[in-house]
Amino acid sequence: MTKKAQSELANFAGIDVGAQQLHLVRRSNGVSSKPQAFANTPRERRELAKKLAKVPNLIVCLEATGVYHQDLALALHDAGMRVMVLNPKVAHNFAKVLRRDSKTDPLDADTLAQYPERMPFEPWARPSTAALQLRAFSRRIEAVKDKKRAAKNQLHALRFSPETPKSVLQDALKEIEQLEQRLVTLTKEARTVIASNPTLHGCYELLLSVKGIAQTSAIALLGELAMLPAGLTHKQWVKFAGLYPRHNDSGTSVHKQPRLSKAGNLHLRKGLFMPALSARTHDPHVQAYFEHLVAAGKKPLQAICAVMRKLLHAIHGMFKNNQPFDNTRFYALPA
Repeated sequence: MTKKAQSELANFAGIDVGAQQLHLVRRSNGVSSKPQAFANTPRERRELAKKLAKVPNLIVCLEATGVYHQDLALALHDAGMRVMVLNPKVAHNFAKVLRRDSKTDPLDADTLAQYPERMPFEPWARPSTAALQLRAFSRRIEAVKDKKRAAKNQLHALRFSPETPKSVLQDALKEIEQLEQRLVTLTKEARTVIASNPTLHGCYELLLSVKGIAQTSAIALLGELAMLPAGLTHKQWVKFAGLYPRHNDSGTSVHKQPRLSKAGNLHLRKGLFMPALSARTHDPHVQAYFEHLVAAGKKPLQAICAVMRKLLHAIHGMFKNNQPFDNTRFYALPA
C-alpha cells in the first residue's frame, strides 16, 4: 500500500494492551478520540473487534506485549481487520520521535494510533493454530527445563551440607523426578502437534538433519520459526532473532566494537545456542568455521554467535528449498 493510499484511509486505531485492560484511541483526519478502556477478556475482545469492524477502512496498531496481545490480534484479524503488531522497541523509539514526556496507557494507545498514520502499513500475518499450539508447548518445555535446572542446583547445595535431613533430600529428588516426567509428557504432546501438521512435520525432519539439533532443540526452534510470516528473507530471520551486529561509529572519535543487537526473539537465540555448541563439537565443517573465526581474532563467544547466525541462514535455506542440512555448504574444509 502506498503512503498516499494509506493517508486517504484517514481511520486509525491504537490499542495499548495490558494483562487486565485494553486502552483504545481512534484517529480520524489527524484528530484523536477520547480514550476508551475495555477488559482484556474473551467477551470484551470480541465486542471490541465487532465495534471496530464497523469503522470503514480502519488500520489497528498494537504493540507486542508477551502473550497478552496475541488473542486480541487474532480476534481483530479474524473479524477482517487490518492489523499491525509493532516490536516494543519500535514503539518506544516512535514515542521519542513524538516527544512524549510522559508514559500512560491512554498516551501509549494514542502513540500506537499515530504510527500507522505516519508509517507504511505492515500487515500482521496470522499464524496457524498448530503453530500457536507448538509455540505454547515449546515455551512451556523451556520453562520446565529452567525449573529442573534450578532444582538440580538446589539439590547440589543440599547435598553439600551433612546436616541436611534425609527427607529434605528425598523431597528435592522427587521434585526433579516430577519435572522430568512433565518434560516427557509435554514433549510427547508437542510431537503430536507436529505430526498432525504436514508443514511442521516436514520442517521438523529437516531440523533433525543438522548434527547438533536433536528432538528438544528442534521443538524449541520450530516453535518460534513457525510463527514467522512466509516469504521473509534470511536477513529478516536474523533481525527477528537479534543476531545481527550493532555498530557504533560516529565522526573521527567514536569507534566502538560492534555488539550483538539482542533486540529480537530471546527464545530463538536460546534455542540456537546449544545446537551451535554441539555442532561446533561434532560437525567438522562447523568446527572449522568456528576455528577460522577465532584465528581471525574473534573471541570464542563472538565466534559462537556467528555460528548461530550462519546456522539460522542454513535453516532458512533448508526450509525454503526443502533440502536437508549440507555441511559442505556451511563452510569448506581447508585443503
